[in-house]
Amino acid sequence: MVKIRLQRQGAKKAPFYHIVVADSRTSRDGKIIEKIGTYDPMTDPSTIVLEKVEKWIKNGAKPTDSVKSLIERAK
Repeated sequence: MVKIRLQRQGAKKAPFYHIVVADSRTSRDGKIIEKIGTYDPMTDPSTIVLEKVEKWIKNGAKPTDSVKSLIERAK
């Protein structure tokens, strides 16, 4: 199953996330299919950049709960 999920980047206590499309069986920071956005919680307000999310959802990718809430906040 293909999931849209967060991939953690950044330093300790300074998180930065890539929003990626990956197989659900791979590890959190493992192999990805495509990077489709970024999320930076350290800025005020948080920065959310999304690209191609609708395309992947139409193709059957399921967003995780955290990504689903980010998509709602970005609209």
